[in-house]
Amino acid sequence: MKEIYEQYFNTVYGYLCTLCGGDRDLAEELTQETFYRATVKISQFRGDCKMSTWLCQIAKYVFYQSLDKKRRRKEVPFDEAVETAMQEETENSVVGAESKLHIYRTIQSLPSPMRDVVMLRLTGELSFKEIGEVLSQSENWARVTFYRAKQILGKELKER
Repeated sequence: MKEIYEQYFNTVYGYLCTLCGGDRDLAEELTQETFYRATVKISQFRGDCKMSTWLCQIAKYVFYQSLDKKRRRKEVPFDEAVETAMQEETENSVVGAESKLHIYRTIQSLPSPMRDVVMLRLTGELSFKEIGEVLSQSENWARVTFYRAKQILGKELKER
């Protein structure tokens, strides 16, 4: 389990950061809960999907349970979410940072399924098949949704 944790921590944490709107503390807490539940249920892993997909499904379930407990979704300022997503890029120029901020704001303005697919693809680095499994859709649906989101983003960014 230690090897699984080390290999997939960043993927699960990044996915949960996306779901949590950039709330690092909540994402870290939910990541720990995800791996705890995975440890308890590892014998039930059938190998029908990749380990990362299975862990992200657990993470999604854990996230929705936390929402149910709080009965509200904590709104995190968009700037904080962008800061989390762009943590490694802080040394770039101001112009580059403004462009990235605009890109993430544009992504954030997409409708929910499109935004989720784009964020999973870009920050979670999941395959279309994995994205489809995480969102309970087909691989083709994930591809088409990502393509349509790219079309919208391209149009929005050209106008800028």
